[in-house]
Amino acid sequence: MTTPETERRQVADRIARRANRAGLQIDSLLQDALAAYLDLLLRWNRRINLTALTDDDPGIDRLVIEPLVAARRLPMPDAVVTDIGSGGGSPAVPMKLAAPAVRLRMVESRTRKAAFLREVVRRLRLEQTTVEACRYEELAARQELAGQSGVVSVRAVRTGARMLDRIEPLVKDDGLVFLFGSTRGSVDAIPPPWRVDAAYPLLDPASRLVVLRKRRR
Repeated sequence: MTTPETERRQVADRIARRANRAGLQIDSLLQDALAAYLDLLLRWNRRINLTALTDDDPGIDRLVIEPLVAARRLPMPDAVVTDIGSGGGSPAVPMKLAAPAVRLRMVESRTRKAAFLREVVRRLRLEQTTVEACRYEELAARQELAGQSGVVSVRAVRTGARMLDRIEPLVKDDGLVFLFGSTRGSVDAIPPPWRVDAAYPLLDPASRLVVLRKRRR
């Protein structure tokens, strides 16, 4: 009979193989932490709708490996990262696990999803990590957070000029926005003070990470 520990070890091994396929070498501690995150995500997903993805290879790539690829683009190991619409915790949690010195704030307006994120923080013992159960517009209006984020990451949230305008107060001068999306998505008409800094392929041929930079005024 397969035990939960054996199943988690099998998932950790699959994560290592998928990471290796993407050109990433990850140690056993990171493998185990990522497997523990996936275990929590999929168990909670049976009760609340966190993700449509599963722990098959495409699901592992999207949930875990793509954020690991993106973590290599963080401007510094201890960057302040604000993740908008964190939902099931990807890309924020895998990036944090890959770069543990990151100071992470996850923003999720849905109460039950925020509760899941807090459980992830507790169970994985994520330091310098907070969960804000509010809309990102409310967070951006808080004066004490103005210009504090070196990176704002966004996935599965509609991105356009209006959203960029609303999150702009959170981002410091020369700070970045990480947009996880499809190559079919548009980054046209990016409003000032933003400019497209780079676009990096992720794993799926149709997926990419677009990086915007906030120009100094």
